[in-house]
Amino acid sequence: QVQLVESGGGLVQAGGSLRISCAASGRAFSRYAMGWFRQAPGKEREFVAAISWNGRYTYYADSVKGRFTISRDNAKNTLYLQINSLKPEDTARYYCAADSTWYREGPPSSAGNEYEYWGQGTQVTASS
Repeated sequence: QVQLVESGGGLVQAGGSLRISCAASGRAFSRYAMGWFRQAPGKEREFVAAISWNGRYTYYADSVKGRFTISRDNAKNTLYLQINSLKPEDTARYYCAADSTWYREGPPSSAGNEYEYWGQGTQVTASS
């Protein structure tokens, strides 16, 4: 099993940047593709970005492509999401998630039901 704890969220002026992190417990972190999802009040959860278990593949939602960067440090059991050019519509609670399959081949999935382990989330708010 993997336990996930997000951090780094906060209130940032629109146009600004921040980096959120997801710390994973256990030795299995490096076996899993990882994803970031977000959910705004009154809206469904949506995919943001994902990275393969070895970091070879990344995948982004169109709405964040070019502004967000997902990365991972398997030695530190940590997943990151660098957020640049923050927009008011990026305001949401951001969740990291670990794939249900070890060493998934190819690009990571954007489907939430492919992820088995979830953190509690960190709030990111863009102020206008």
